[in-house]
Amino acid sequence: MPDPELKQKCLELMETSEAAYLGTIDASGFPRIRAVNNLRRKEEFPGLVPFFQPHRDDFLVYILTNTSSNKMRQIRANPAVSIYYCQPREFHGLMLEGLVEVVEDAGFKRSLWQPGWEMYYPGGPEDPDYAVLRLRPLRASGWWETATFAFDFEQA
Repeated sequence: MPDPELKQKCLELMETSEAAYLGTIDASGFPRIRAVNNLRRKEEFPGLVPFFQPHRDDFLVYILTNTSSNKMRQIRANPAVSIYYCQPREFHGLMLEGLVEVVEDAGFKRSLWQPGWEMYYPGGPEDPDYAVLRLRPLRASGWWETATFAFDFEQA
């Protein structure tokens, strides 16, 4: 685990990064990177601030996607992913990696739902194309100003 100051800086980066970049592995073994909504970003998703309040001290990540997407096919074939948060102008970057899981609990998916997401999932939180992914990272690495860092998470 990192020193407490670095840990706090990384958690704050997760709350302020404009986007998160998700990496999956395609069928030919090549990485595929794409931007996804950073649900921890308070400025963009103020309605989720209470949702993430119990996770102020951990690196838990939730990702939305379409059940029909290429990334879902890739994740079902290989759940090993990485997600990257950054503020390039400040030379701050955090990569989390681990095995992602598909959240099947309909009640949980409803509790995460935010107004406006109908543009992606017209059927609302019950839309069969609405998928939620959960990442409990195993490792973290990155760059903070002039130095790199890496640490493992203790898994219960």
